Amino acid sequence: MRILPNISRATWFVGIFFVVNILLTACNQPSANSSADPSPTETSSPVAQAQLATDQYKDYKPRLNGKATVEMMVNGQPIIIEVDGENAPITAGNFVDLVEQGFYNGLTFHRVVDGFVAQGGDPKGDGTGGYVDKNTQRPRNIPLEIKIDPAVENAPEAPLYGQPVGQQGGYSSPPVMLPHKTGAVAMARSQMPDSASSQFYFTLSDETGFLDGDYAVFGYVTQGMDEVLKIKQGDKIQSAKVIAGQNNLEK
Repeated sequence: MRILPNISRATWFVGIFFVVNILLTACNQPSANSSADPSPTETSSPVAQAQLATDQYKDYKPRLNGKATVEMMVNGQPIIIEVDGENAPITAGNFVDLVEQGFYNGLTFHRVVDGFVAQGGDPKGDGTGGYVDKNTQRPRNIPLEIKIDPAVENAPEAPLYGQPVGQQGGYSSPPVMLPHKTGAVAMARSQMPDSASSQFYFTLSDETGFLDGDYAVFGYVTQGMDEVLKIKQGDKIQSAKVIAGQNNLEK
């Protein structure tokens, strides 16, 4: 689906809402409708439900305990990503682990929408694939992981897991520690919260904050954003490697 260049700003935002679940999902994943009730009770709120899942993932591996730096080569140019395991340890750990395995080398950016996202990391190249563990021969999916800004009253110290706490949960996008903005790197998923695997996306503008609380950002481009903005559909990740912070990965 293409966004026409001459549409109005308001129409652009409406269009983006309709394509988010196309652009940021694997097409073969099941979908689930989220409640649109803007005033859920405290016990049934997304935050309350997500807090219940926190203990379940405290020993999850791979995880990144701290930060790491990844160099991704695209079109012969380096893109440097700071991966943040302090605020998204499971999501960051999954990405760094796949980079260390060489999983992303040679994969394409299968979907690019100017001013929105450049999405890649699918071994099938069509938006339907994900990572399959070589040892178990089973797909690996990670839980949705969102850390609320501690400045928010009663914000939990640990990330929340398994529950959208943004617009998909019936709320406005909450203040989060890793917000969507130009250069954010986040995991694509289906409407099922715990369906992210290997597909990730770069955000291409600051007007993507409506994704906060529903999709897990795990890092930011620190160098090479000009190259990110040049990515076209079909461009390949020539290589990706961890250049700092390898010791922070716990498998």
